[in-house]
Amino acid sequence: MDPRKMKLVSLNVGLPREVTWRGAKTTTAIYKQPVGGRVALRKLNLDGDRQADLTVHGGEYKAVYCYPLVHYDYWKKELLGKKLPMGVFGENFTTDGLLEDSVHLGDQFSVGSAEVFVTQPRLPCYKLAVRFQSDEMVKRFFTSRRTGFYLAVAREGEVASGDEIKAIAQDPNGVPVSEIARLYAEKRYGDSDVTSVRRALRVGALPETWKEYFRERLERMHA
Repeated sequence: MDPRKMKLVSLNVGLPREVTWRGAKTTTAIYKQPVGGRVALRKLNLDGDRQADLTVHGGEYKAVYCYPLVHYDYWKKELLGKKLPMGVFGENFTTDGLLEDSVHLGDQFSVGSAEVFVTQPRLPCYKLAVRFQSDEMVKRFFTSRRTGFYLAVAREGEVASGDEIKAIAQDPNGVPVSEIARLYAEKRYGDSDVTSVRRALRVGALPETWKEYFRERLERMHA
């Protein structure tokens, strides 16, 4: 992470809307729009932002979804001719200077007057297919490893586009977001993978659902 370049480039919010996909109606809040001015960031989300399905979206450990600006260049080449406005991947924060391989679980940052910490990578669901009108997009997104990551709110405050993002603290057991996404998908674990998983299990910021998944993987290895 380059402290000189960490910045909130675009702040994006959206409310649930009903759309039709494959002949069926579905409700999604993946359609985010950039907003100006300072916006209150609370424990569960930003003012003006909501999630449609709280069983898989939102909540304390997914208050904010971040997506690196640099990935837009990749997708512009992959999705030729597709318009990609800020927030198109459903992110609240389009960021500069924070990447999945340099950001670790438990990393704490200040942004505006708020404080946040990293909890998990994004596992894309079918709502991404709806947004891009393509069934392939979910798999393409995850296999690209350009997943982005979620933040929880340690201190509520106000944020705005252009705010600097400053590193405050790191978890001593922090594992890179990219490593967690890889370990989630990896079919077989080697010794170094097991070491990484055990480290991740010691990170307080990693949600219990992820810990249960990884514990089960380790238990199956020893069964």
